Amino acid sequence: MLHQHLQLTQVCYVYNAVQLPFKLNPHNMGSWDKFTSSSCYSHSNNASSKARLTAKEQLDPLALIKDEVSEVTDRLRSMVVAEVLLLMASAISMKISDGLENRSRARHMRVAEITEMIHISSLIHDDVLDDADTRRGMDSLNFTVGKKLAVLAGDFLLFRAFSAAVSLDNTEVVSLLATAVNNLVTGELMQMSITPAQRCSMDYYLQKTYYKTAALISNSCKAIAVITGQTAEIQALAYQYGRHLGIAYQLIDDILDFTGTTASLGKASLSDIHQGIVTAPILFAMEEFPELCEIVEQGFDDPSNVEIALKYLSKSQGIEKTRLLAAEHAKLAADAIDGLPESEDQVILNSRQALKDLTQKFMRRTK
Repeated sequence: MLHQHLQLTQVCYVYNAVQLPFKLNPHNMGSWDKFTSSSCYSHSNNASSKARLTAKEQLDPLALIKDEVSEVTDRLRSMVVAEVLLLMASAISMKISDGLENRSRARHMRVAEITEMIHISSLIHDDVLDDADTRRGMDSLNFTVGKKLAVLAGDFLLFRAFSAAVSLDNTEVVSLLATAVNNLVTGELMQMSITPAQRCSMDYYLQKTYYKTAALISNSCKAIAVITGQTAEIQALAYQYGRHLGIAYQLIDDILDFTGTTASLGKASLSDIHQGIVTAPILFAMEEFPELCEIVEQGFDDPSNVEIALKYLSKSQGIEKTRLLAAEHAKLAADAIDGLPESEDQVILNSRQALKDLTQKFMRRTK
């Protein structure tokens, strides 16, 4: 019966084409060794060829790690997460012999792959919880094969991720990744069990946002520093970069939910508020119009409450203030990179500039 549904290798279910390092075998569940698919759960980017760039030239943030991303995509098509981690590895690298450097880079790439698998697993599970039919304009996995099999696919990805993590033979890295997964679950529970008062709290929202969006990339950035053998100070800076980058990303996502179109977002616009999820623009609008809090506390099951909230938002500075807050976090991410020890190595300098450029790329995104 299972084999009638496990056509997952043909499912388009990430942000572009994803190629995972295993395959669903309908006849032998224990040997899913090559799960490939065009995926609505992954970001794909075409980087230009790797080249040395002067400080005055506009860096393509992805060009610096194109070769490694290309190798990763043979097994797992690149997402923004993997690009950030490989750039971070280059930005904090130490001079070692060629043989050890190749081994170290392979471990960095493994951390990137593991993080991507955890990320995709969380997206699959999110779609099940949200009963989402689409992801990035494509049919979601739960819509295609049903909720039960989608949950199993997400679970299996998580299992493979931690199996790979154990092979790194670094308990601190495994602990960081486990913390990230714990945070992902905690954030989802915070969203599902929110009280009326918590729905009106910016502090609660930002904590939930860290858990759901920024915890994975921040802990994975730190894992890159740990596996590179960096000091506690550099590990902390790598973590802070990921934390603030992730929060900035989500804040822009919140804006786009109100300002984007279904075509550009690949999902219905206003999806958060229709699901009863209160985000930064509405919270900032409440600061200007306290009477909106009563509507928010009631929830948005009543469509008229959605209309009222949107009217208040249009009269407020909610969108603008959210953008400013995102810019603050983007700057804090860039500041973390500036806090790294000085270096004269051009590859390191270019990688650091690319990480800073990514903060602005996220600020400018429209989907």
